[in-house]
Amino acid sequence: MTSDHACLPLCRAEAVARGWDEVDVVLVSGDAYVDHPSFGTALIGRFLESKGLRVGIIAQPDWRSPADFAEYGKPRLFCGITAGAMDSMVSNYTTAGKRRKYDSYAPGGKFGLRPDRAVIVYANRLRELFGSSVPIIAGGIEASLRRLAHYDFWDHKVRRSILFDARIDLLVYGFGERALSEIVRRALAGGYGNYFDNIPGTATVAAESPPEALILPSYEAVSESQDAFNEAFRMADGENNPICGKVLAQAHGNRWAVVQSPAKPLSSAEMDQVYSLPFTRQAHPAYEEAGGVPALSEVLFSITAHRGCLGNCSFCTLAAHQGRVIQPRTDESIIREATSFTKDPRFKGIIHDVGGPSANFHEPACAEQESRGPCKNRTCMFPEPCRHLNRSQAGFTALLRRLRDIPGVRHVFVRSGIRHDMAVLEENREFLKQLTEHHVSGQLKVAPEHVDNRVLRLMGKPPFEVYLDFADEFSQLSQAAGKKQYLVPYFISGHPGADLNAAIKMAEFIKGQGRFFEQVQDFIPLPMTRSACQWYTGKDPFTGEEVYVPSDPKEKAMHRALMQFQAPENWKLVKEALEISGRKDLIGAGPHCLISEKQPGVRHKRKVVSGGRKSPARHE
Repeated sequence: MTSDHACLPLCRAEAVARGWDEVDVVLVSGDAYVDHPSFGTALIGRFLESKGLRVGIIAQPDWRSPADFAEYGKPRLFCGITAGAMDSMVSNYTTAGKRRKYDSYAPGGKFGLRPDRAVIVYANRLRELFGSSVPIIAGGIEASLRRLAHYDFWDHKVRRSILFDARIDLLVYGFGERALSEIVRRALAGGYGNYFDNIPGTATVAAESPPEALILPSYEAVSESQDAFNEAFRMADGENNPICGKVLAQAHGNRWAVVQSPAKPLSSAEMDQVYSLPFTRQAHPAYEEAGGVPALSEVLFSITAHRGCLGNCSFCTLAAHQGRVIQPRTDESIIREATSFTKDPRFKGIIHDVGGPSANFHEPACAEQESRGPCKNRTCMFPEPCRHLNRSQAGFTALLRRLRDIPGVRHVFVRSGIRHDMAVLEENREFLKQLTEHHVSGQLKVAPEHVDNRVLRLMGKPPFEVYLDFADEFSQLSQAAGKKQYLVPYFISGHPGADLNAAIKMAEFIKGQGRFFEQVQDFIPLPMTRSACQWYTGKDPFTGEEVYVPSDPKEKAMHRALMQFQAPENWKLVKEALEISGRKDLIGAGPHCLISEKQPGVRHKRKVVSGGRKSPARHE
């Protein structure tokens, strides 16, 4: 058993046991503290520790009073806050607005340990406690995506930048290592002064807009005009470039939200350093009595091979948060991490996952990205792969081969998701062959997202025929390898552009597959995404095309029910949807029918595919 001191301090007593009379930095998180590189608080905490700082963690404090926030007293440098791995509203509520009952990032999965709008709540508690004597810095997905005026699904209105509601001194967006390095350097040089100014990857409140800034439509303008809202998104999206992106400024009354250009991507050597920090890969021992932290089991012996995603799907927040530039680790660093697993008594010889946001987007997109960043007017994969794109999967294939050759490693699986449109390319046949022969644990997750090509176009995804080609290829290769393996397709219900006919089309496909999906991903319009613009304005922000929005709660429920049409409790909604759409031909006893004419009285046994997303990971 690892001692308490192997983890960063979770309380004042643990800090005192280290001989500390104060801490330099306090990190407040909406998640339980798990000392693993897949958990942001641990990643940042260990990174700051590597800079020589004394870091104390306050995990899931009781926000109803300031007492828990005073655990370490006033830190010497600053307080950092994060809602956790997910936006707190996504963590706390379903798309239908119902409170969730389980939190995989809490001890024992206990729900209710994080507040709604956690960044705002935590920041205001710290401000109440310390006033302006300690800088407050917010980071993580919730703060990152709300750095400008944004549409909020739960309030159904445009909210101002979180900089103003949280009253924070600085917002660090995306991965924070490079920005924090500069913040710490300036802080240790002495005096608070203006040491938060002009740091890439950050946002602040200013009395005036910088002269070099690109001026976005104001908060007031985007609140009143949906066209102005789309214009602001379009302008900001075009500058999401770490090489040549401009500073952004957006007026909020007589003050400005000023967003610096994104931080430069980490080099492979820098990535190696971050992921070689001394993580225990354990939840803090304080959680043992509660049974640990469930989220750890999914990633315990998984490896982050890279950051970033060049897919840029319309509904996904990864482009706004992690960026479109792939930041890979070196193979040697990954091999060292995998080899270290074999010395852990908990390791059973299985590496559960190797990858990133999309596992096979492992190499930088093209040489031109290094000098000018991602292209402004097109994406790498949509509407078809760019002619300059590095399509080869040979490097990732070779890495997987080396990993499975490590003594003590029995299996190396890829579970973080495969981009099927990349894997199905002719030049990647060897990758797909190796994948099916060695790296699938019975089921492979892929994300076609929908079956209707009109909806897929709005999603920024390839036509459904590309998925069908991939499915055929995967089936043939699995059969040739003598393996019984299945695809687990992820679908999103209720995305802009999807009417009931599109939802029925998806239900017919699911019926044809002979499967039932226990979990369904309902569309949530998250800030700083193209799909959120489509949802809120009814128009695509780039083309101006009018988009159908299934925003009525009853219709959204029908979309969801159609994806789980076999469930007896969904019979009424499915029947109503089919009748409204003139598809009574799908009601009856025929092999093509979705439901019977009479409502089932009991829940029938069915073939279950545990294929739903465990969390809206690609929305974060």
